[in-house]
Amino acid sequence: QVHLVESGGGSVQAGGSLRLSCAASGSTFSRVCMGWFRQTPGEKREGIATIYRIGGLTDYADSVKGRFTISQDNANNTMYLQMNNLKPEDTAWYYCAARDVFGFCGVAHDFHYWGQGTQVTVSS
Repeated sequence: QVHLVESGGGSVQAGGSLRLSCAASGSTFSRVCMGWFRQTPGEKREGIATIYRIGGLTDYADSVKGRFTISQDNANNTMYLQMNNLKPEDTAWYYCAARDVFGFCGVAHDFHYWGQGTQVTVSS
């Protein structure tokens, strides 16, 4: 089993930055790939960034490419999402997720374990 806890959300003005953290515990075999997703009420959940735990290969949604950076600290079982140049349309609940299938994982892949989310609000 995998337990994921997000932190770092909050309110920021457009153009600002936030860094989200995801603390993970449980089986590392169930955390082959980690990712960040976001969702706003009434909208479909969007995969925005993923990172393969071994090797660090990443994938990004076009909507965040060049502004967001996903990273990981495997020694401390923590994943991060550095969000720069935030826009009002980035406002959403952000979720950390883990996938237990070996092989490259991208933002369009299915993930199996989820955190409770952290809210990000960007004002114009």
